Amino acid sequence: MNKCVITAALTGVLARRDLCPAIPYTPPEIAEEARRAAEAGAAIVHIHARTPEGGPDWSLDTFREILAEIRARTDVIVNFSTGAVGIPPEERIAHVRDLRPEMAALNMGSMNYALYSRSRKEIVVDHVFANPFRDIRFFLETMKSAGVRPEMECFDSGHIGNTAPLIDMGVLEPPLQFSLIMGVLGGIPGSVRNLVHQVGSLPAGSHWQVIGVGLDQWPLAAAAIGLGGNVRVGLEDNFYLEEGKMAAGNGELVEKAVAMCRELGREVASVAEARRQLELSA
Repeated sequence: MNKCVITAALTGVLARRDLCPAIPYTPPEIAEEARRAAEAGAAIVHIHARTPEGGPDWSLDTFREILAEIRARTDVIVNFSTGAVGIPPEERIAHVRDLRPEMAALNMGSMNYALYSRSRKEIVVDHVFANPFRDIRFFLETMKSAGVRPEMECFDSGHIGNTAPLIDMGVLEPPLQFSLIMGVLGGIPGSVRNLVHQVGSLPAGSHWQVIGVGLDQWPLAAAAIGLGGNVRVGLEDNFYLEEGKMAAGNGELVEKAVAMCRELGREVASVAEARRQLELSA
């Protein structure tokens, strides 16, 4: 069985410090979290840019500074986000086109993207996440010309199916890299049964990781480790090591994922091993 590649999603776009004080905002803060995550065992860091006040930032200069700050600290694989609501496609992909990280996330379909508060009995985030095929194809073609691996984020079974015509057209070529995101309201619920279904729906030979939202992250990570897949943890997806115990940073979440791998008999891939295993150019 291949070694487990661990990704740390460091900051996200919605999580704020009033919810979790460890959320990094500035490029040096994000880079320090990348260093800590890599030292804990993460081979990949997934990056959103934030303003100093914590809002989303799509400035090319901010992404450039983040990349430079990370590279001053670690050789971890960098994965930039392209996911956004209400931002033109050209702006969502400019930092990937110009800075050429090794990987970039690509949402594989449109969906309602929501968060529900059980305590307040209220939907507290309510967006329509629009990703039509014309935009997906534009992102894929831009990534291909820049030599960037698309990490295809699939929030439901239909998003996996959306790859079929793109593969047939030759727009999408192996090696295929999937992230199976589970537990977002509007997407597939987070359960081991659903994960097994999603994995069984992937094209043969695909690389894949699970992304569980909230405390569902941990049983889904355990299932993915057992199935031979990879895992993503990090403050973008989940703040807690366990019920009521908030992580002090991304490094602690990575440490727990590493411990789970070892307890379940999987070795953890180093950065160099992850590059070879995922067929990335070093």
